[in-house]
Amino acid sequence: MKNTESILFKATTNLTFWVLIAIICGVLLGHFHPENGQKMKIVGDSFIQLVKIFIGPIIFLTIVLGIAGMGDLKKVGRIGIKSLIYFEIVTTFALAIGVAAAYIIQPGKIDKSGLTIEDASKYTSSAKTAFSWLDFFMSNFTLQVLVVAIIFGLVLNYHKKRETVIAVLYNWSKIVFRALKFVMYLAPLGAFGAMAYTVGKFGFETLIPLGKLMITVYITMAIFIFVVLGSILRYYKISILDFIKSLKAELLIVLGTSSSEPALPNLMNKLESMGCSKSVVGLVVPTGYSFNLDGTSIYLSMAVIFLAQLYNVPLSFGEILTIIGLLMITSKGAAGVTGSGFIVLASTLTAIHKIPVEGLAFLLGVDKFMSEARAITNFIGNGVAAIVISKNENEFVDPENPMELD
Repeated sequence: MKNTESILFKATTNLTFWVLIAIICGVLLGHFHPENGQKMKIVGDSFIQLVKIFIGPIIFLTIVLGIAGMGDLKKVGRIGIKSLIYFEIVTTFALAIGVAAAYIIQPGKIDKSGLTIEDASKYTSSAKTAFSWLDFFMSNFTLQVLVVAIIFGLVLNYHKKRETVIAVLYNWSKIVFRALKFVMYLAPLGAFGAMAYTVGKFGFETLIPLGKLMITVYITMAIFIFVVLGSILRYYKISILDFIKSLKAELLIVLGTSSSEPALPNLMNKLESMGCSKSVVGLVVPTGYSFNLDGTSIYLSMAVIFLAQLYNVPLSFGEILTIIGLLMITSKGAAGVTGSGFIVLASTLTAIHKIPVEGLAFLLGVDKFMSEARAITNFIGNGVAAIVISKNENEFVDPENPMELD
């Protein structure tokens, strides 16, 4: 009896338990009272906006402390180069998998007679002008913080009072993380609001091609996680299943909020507790949030092929390579700008001059449902990246890690 009471007490005092309950309640409210469910949008949005206040300071502090903590600038450069090479290889592979899955499953290959094209110009008006890296950088706060933090960290290594500054920044880091810990107690409210709005707004019914696309996206990302990322981890004798289980609380937060940002600090803490070097985690994970978007890459490439199938537009092998090449560049940092996925897609469609840009209107109905898959895949991918770089640098300091295979 006491054991049962103890288990119930632990469950009801666990944040994961309440996030799961909140998700269920949100789904039920959105389904049975859709009007009230849609009103909950402000609750989910407010939670995400509250958490995003911490993202800038956390990225800045962790990267600066990570670089300054390494001391050896050659080491910083080496890890940075290895990280960028790893990011580019994996995200390019993700883009190729998205294209391959779309061609194999063909979610857009249906009778279009019952479908109506909506005007998508209001969602893609910004794509009418040429793509500008300067404009993209100026609108992407995450990239700006990354650049400033890297420069500051490098300069700090040459500062006479380096240790004093590091001590101050370390204290500020503890304060920021402690404050965020209290904010995360509101995660169930954020999950409830987001799920209630999603179900209340779009319901359970959708068009056949969009339903097929959504299923294809989830299947493809599951294969990518368990086969591709799983194989990478297995090379380092780590089980992907055990790794995912260790992040179950964070994954529920990502699932409920459709954003990987709220779980960023917890991911970094978990990776350090698993054995990854603090300095490597502080450099790799925040950078990966802009440059290692596996889920976003899969979705973007699959969406382009989906629209081509929807309009029955044949694409040559050269055009497919062009699409992958364009997305390799424009998808970087896409998760840091609200609605940037549509801008990236519109830019790609405009560049190849074959697929109608107005087809993006089709994606608006289920984009919210697929955002969970993108966020979860991005989240797990960045965790795997930190482990890979830590292992490669011999900075995986916990040989007794329970995730390691026999």
